[in-house]
Amino acid sequence: QVQLVESGGGLVQAGGSLKLSCAASGRTFSGYYMGWFRQALGKEREFVGAISWSRGSTYYADSVKGRFTISRDNAKNTMYLLMNNLKAEDTAIYSCAADRVLTITPGSYDYWGQGTQVTVSS
Repeated sequence: QVQLVESGGGLVQAGGSLKLSCAASGRTFSGYYMGWFRQALGKEREFVGAISWSRGSTYYADSVKGRFTISRDNAKNTMYLLMNNLKAEDTAIYSCAADRVLTITPGSYDYWGQGTQVTVSS
C-alpha cells in the first residue's frame, strides 16, 4: 500500500522554527515531484513548495521563499520541510503529496498524506 505520513507539527512562537517530515512507503518516487501543501481554517488548500525527487530541484510559493527549505533523503524515502521565521499566517494543516508533473494544483496529485498541524502563536 502506498502511504505518505507527515510528522513534526506542533505549536511554536512567531519567529521560531519547525521541521516536518513526510515518510513515503509502498513505492519509490524517483519519477515524481513531491509537494508540500497547507490548509488553514476556512481557506482552500494552497501550494507551499515541491522538490524533484531525482534531481533535488526545489520550487517555492512566494509566501514562503527565503523562509522554508525542502529537502529529501532518497535512501529513506523521506522528504522534509524546514520552516524558519514562522509567522502566525503559517498556521495550517501541512500535507505532503506526490505528482508526476510539477503543478500547484492539489487535484492533480496522485498520493496524499493525512497532514500534520502547525500552529504559530504571535
